[in-house]
Amino acid sequence: MSANPLHPLDEAIALTPTAPGRYTANPHPAYANAVGPFGGITAAQLLNAALLHPQRLGEPVAQTVHFAAPINDEVMQIDANPLRTNRSTQHWLIQAFQQGQLVAMCTAVFAVRRETWSAVDAVFPGGQPAPETLARLNWSKQPRFTHCYDLRYINGMVSLDQAMIDGPQEQPNAQSSLWVRDQPPRTLDFPSLASLCDVFFPRVFIRRQRWTPIGTVTMTSYFHVDSQMLTQIGSDYVLGCARAQVYHNGYSDQSAELWSADGTLLATTHQMVYFKD
Repeated sequence: MSANPLHPLDEAIALTPTAPGRYTANPHPAYANAVGPFGGITAAQLLNAALLHPQRLGEPVAQTVHFAAPINDEVMQIDANPLRTNRSTQHWLIQAFQQGQLVAMCTAVFAVRRETWSAVDAVFPGGQPAPETLARLNWSKQPRFTHCYDLRYINGMVSLDQAMIDGPQEQPNAQSSLWVRDQPPRTLDFPSLASLCDVFFPRVFIRRQRWTPIGTVTMTSYFHVDSQMLTQIGSDYVLGCARAQVYHNGYSDQSAELWSADGTLLATTHQMVYFKD
């Protein structure tokens, strides 16, 4: 009997150690975007380099990824360095190189969470239709990486087919809500949560209802749960809500939340995107 094949995400974030804190990784064809790899999978690879490091303390609470240059299909070298370790927190610098040139880097904060007072000010956007009642996204212009996710939009999707008939109809805002999980289903963990933080289509697509060349410049994700809570969610759908604040002279921001179906806020994420008119 053959062993069970790896999930595509596990294949994509697989790292080969070559020295202490140094790994090689290969861009995975299933997570290809229009140009280069999906940014969420790059974030997951960088985070996994720290998760695998023998000096790692605790679990991730924050990650900021800077996409410094286009990433091609060649092997990447990833260097993960714990810059400072305190009693319960650890600060990381993780860098990715291709052909000796920096292509992406991230800073991350890991921590040992201690049981203490907790509360939530954010409000769960309840009352949404169940994911099983919604059609899975099937769009002729889907980038390849989207086939690795079961995306079920509630509202705020780009309608390019209709735009070709009527012309682009600019929307008053770019708010979106959707249910999403890995495809095939996979138990949620920090690498998959990091990738889901970037699964939202760029807000400029939604607002202008047209395809626009874009590139994420920087993305910060905050993780509000621990690994035990993620394991309890399993492979269930999570609810994503995204919006933008400003589009100005070629750059726009994006904010998003990821919630469990029972109303637990899993992660919040913010990014700045370059777009070309």
